[in-house]
Amino acid sequence: MHQRIIGITGGIATGKTTVSNYLSKVYALPILDADLYARSAIGSELLSLLVKRYGQIILDRDRNLDRSQLASIIFQDRTERDWLEGQIHPYVRDRLIDRSVSYAPNTVVMVIPLLFEANMTDLVTEIWVVACSPEIELQRLIDRNQLSVEDAQIRIAAQLPLAEKIDRADIVLDNSGNLEDLYAQIDRSVQ
Repeated sequence: MHQRIIGITGGIATGKTTVSNYLSKVYALPILDADLYARSAIGSELLSLLVKRYGQIILDRDRNLDRSQLASIIFQDRTERDWLEGQIHPYVRDRLIDRSVSYAPNTVVMVIPLLFEANMTDLVTEIWVVACSPEIELQRLIDRNQLSVEDAQIRIAAQLPLAEKIDRADIVLDNSGNLEDLYAQIDRSVQ
């Protein structure tokens, strides 16, 4: 039997977590979150490489990774972002494959914010893009991450434009309205 693997992507702060939480709660679907795997990829070996490359500035007082410091470096420099993603993406890909196989043949949901950018579309059988207006996306990101307008715009610009993701989607979930409307779209799509 063929396994259905729903790939959820979209712009930053468009509502991917809201969608995946709903799918988990209402439909009891397993959620495989690429961001969680990316965080676990930064073990002692990679942390040493990061310190060697960027210096002590990326460590907090307890000598753990200061993610905001690292983000300020990689979102300003495409070369550095590409280098870091090259360290993390193979690990994330392996975790996603291993976990999805463990659930086969049951449906799973992979939340992969950089689904297109990381060339992971081959891991999923359908692509759902969570979208909203650019104004809403910007304001949500500013509010969620406590960023300046400029820093939020830099982070949005670091990803493939949302319009391109929408063009490549099997299903587009418009999260510009209220939650009830979003949930109704999810209900129609999951059937």
